[in-house]
Amino acid sequence: MSDADPVEQVREICLALPEAVEKSFGGHTSPAFRVRDKMFVMISEDRTSMTFKGAAGVQEALVAGDPDRFYVPPYVGAKGWVGARLDVGQDWDEIAELLVDSYRMVAPKRLAARVHLPPSAAPHHPLRAGSDGTPPSGQGQPLSLLLTLDGWALRGRSAFCS
Repeated sequence: MSDADPVEQVREICLALPEAVEKSFGGHTSPAFRVRDKMFVMISEDRTSMTFKGAAGVQEALVAGDPDRFYVPPYVGAKGWVGARLDVGQDWDEIAELLVDSYRMVAPKRLAARVHLPPSAAPHHPLRAGSDGTPPSGQGQPLSLLLTLDGWALRGRSAFCS
């Protein structure tokens, strides 16, 4: 990923997913991303943070592991959603995996099954880290090799057939 605007990077990741659309939340004007009208990512009105749905244990692991980047958001934090600051440096490979996980949690099973992230593709995922919290060595791959959708892989801003 490039050093583009963080909101554009989130948009690029989310809209690469099957049937994902951008649709603001309620009366807000900031971007939100949905699949079949179920939200999986919301960006704050000031565009300095986003929230996404997290699997059991993810919120706690991320917030405890890096409170400068992740936080428990108001309102939806009690339901496991995770806040991520967009006004600080982020590991965009890790963010991409977290957003794909969020999508897969709300997408219909058939759509979720079309998204493939190999276990070795995201060594920094909090639930795939070693027992000491460190990522498995030698398993990281750039985002350009991470996301495969029905035989199409996302590379930067364009898709190609794998």
